[in-house]
Amino acid sequence: MSDPASELTHDLAAHRFVLPIDGSEEPAVAYYQVDQEGRLVITHTEVPYAASGQGIGSRLARAIFETARRDGVRLVLRCPFLGHWYARHPEYGDVVAG
Repeated sequence: MSDPASELTHDLAAHRFVLPIDGSEEPAVAYYQVDQEGRLVITHTEVPYAASGQGIGSRLARAIFETARRDGVRLVLRCPFLGHWYARHPEYGDVVAG
């Protein structure tokens, strides 16, 4: 399996991260807003129903956290899924601002 962060696209204009899914026309997506401090406030993630239960959400989460770490960006987690994922992966504490 390849590195999910290398597959992730950061769509700046739409304020979202996009992770393609093999065999699906629909990608997994995470939406965010930028706060006054320049942090990315992740508000919602979506995985197509047909791809649910395959670990795609976790791949998306890991890719977002790795990308934030690489780019020196801080994340504010308002998406429940990412909040729960982070609770199981505290090693990403250096990129989480709240």
